[in-house]
Amino acid sequence: MNYLEEYKKWCENPAFDEETKKELLSIKDNEEEIKDRFYKELEFGTAGLRGVIGMGTNRMNKYTVGKATQGLANFIIKKGVQDKGVVISYDSRKMSPEFSKLTALTLNANGIKTYIMDHLRPVPELSFAVRELKATAGVMITASHNPPKYNGYKVYWEDGAQIVPPNDKDIITEVRAIKDYAEIKTISEEEAKEKGLYNVIGKEIDDRYIEELKKCVLNPEIIKEQGKNLKIVYTPLHGAGNEMVQRILKELGFENVYVVPEQEKPDGNFPTVSYPNPEDPNAFKLALELAKEKDADVVLATDPDSDRLGIYAKDTKTGEYKNYTGNMSALLIAEYEISQKKEKGILPKNGMIIKTIVSTNLTDAVAKEYDLELVEVLTGFKYIGEVMRKAEEKNDKKYIFGFEESYGCLIGTYARDKDGVGAVMALCEAAAYYKSKGLTLWDQMINIYEKYGYYKEGQVSIVLEGADGAEKIKEMMTAMRNKNIDKIGEYKVLEFRDYDKNIIKNMETGETRETGLPKSNVLYYDLENNSWCCVRPSGTEPKIKLYMGIKADTMENAEKKLEELKQAMESLVRNA
Repeated sequence: MNYLEEYKKWCENPAFDEETKKELLSIKDNEEEIKDRFYKELEFGTAGLRGVIGMGTNRMNKYTVGKATQGLANFIIKKGVQDKGVVISYDSRKMSPEFSKLTALTLNANGIKTYIMDHLRPVPELSFAVRELKATAGVMITASHNPPKYNGYKVYWEDGAQIVPPNDKDIITEVRAIKDYAEIKTISEEEAKEKGLYNVIGKEIDDRYIEELKKCVLNPEIIKEQGKNLKIVYTPLHGAGNEMVQRILKELGFENVYVVPEQEKPDGNFPTVSYPNPEDPNAFKLALELAKEKDADVVLATDPDSDRLGIYAKDTKTGEYKNYTGNMSALLIAEYEISQKKEKGILPKNGMIIKTIVSTNLTDAVAKEYDLELVEVLTGFKYIGEVMRKAEEKNDKKYIFGFEESYGCLIGTYARDKDGVGAVMALCEAAAYYKSKGLTLWDQMINIYEKYGYYKEGQVSIVLEGADGAEKIKEMMTAMRNKNIDKIGEYKVLEFRDYDKNIIKNMETGETRETGLPKSNVLYYDLENNSWCCVRPSGTEPKIKLYMGIKADTMENAEKKLEELKQAMESLVRNA
């Protein structure tokens, strides 16, 4: 699109209010800023619509939200499923309540019933509510773990999972078909309520969600026994997790839960962290200070929409708090859940464990140990939700556990998205169980490594912002795609997977086969010695992401080998 023409249109078109025009006229002499705001339209990525808050086509604002919602409404009406309604929720970010109400009223103006949460809620509860209310769709206003200047718009379908092909493409087609913002329908809240279209929900959904979480507990008697001994520090990082996390832990019997006071209240400015992401060790600064003061066993953080969980656990031998990657915490929970189900005789024979293609190969070893089918999907929890839906429809496989390396897992079938609240519950139950055996969570992590091997994974993000950055990311991906790479660092490439071209190439024989997964701009290198590398552009942020993993015989060797592979891969991509 011609960004200057689009900018001019927004400054002059009567469809845009005076406040919008005033903001845009203030940047009239800054062509770089104009270009960044108008060089493209926000698109649905791995987690829906996401962007910086502000005016412009490449920004999150009432017009882009309204346009996305009008497109969603048109899609729902074409499908003929408008009678079942849409559930709407939001987190603590700036403009989240406003975007939430706008979404509801735009849908209402199209004759579509909405159920809007009475205040902020975790994203997994929205996923649960869509299923519980048998709604057509759900919308969550959130930018997850992005920096404070962002907000976003996640769309869920009737199964409670985020939209997948072809629905995602069909919805964006409807959005793009709207050429004039005047096409966005409006209605007053008063009129929408009179027509029975605008419905506020809350407590009853909270109660049902908590009830479903409790059904996933495997050892309630051990929680009761150890709940008075285990010390837990928790931070919601100014997000939506606080209420539900505190409630579930209290009702299960965990008596020593200390919430970081400076980060307990919702705040879209995230004043105590520069990046509200539990993947970032800096986000744990205040929580670790409180943990040392209270001599806590575990330190937990959920991100603003509370679908991700980050953890530290105390190593009693050194007194240090050890950081867990998303792969580590997920497999710690998985090993606990699966081993306990096996011990109790409730592990199904047709069980499956699902991971994304950039998640640890330790999963493969766990699946083999417990005779579970391993299913691999593209990045994005929506693909895990899709496998769950198909298995439910066919009634041929039972979901046991699913996760992605970016700190998200789901322990039950009550929802179809990763659940930070459920993960907190499962992790604390596991901590209580291992404490009853005289083990810390760090002891158990080492036990897992000793049992299966020292698998270690890493990630590098190369940030390239703006239109020039987007072009550079494209160039890097094209160069890597066209390069015949037979070695990365000290490792031979055994197979090369190009998910965009749907091919897996055997580097020794040259033979190719299909990936069996949907098209996606992802390149994967299967290396010798159970090692691997992967590169893909982020679907939610202006960066190209590099993933890598290795297996070694000791922790020290694993760390050394991973660092070497990380450097080799980053050099390869930067110089492609």
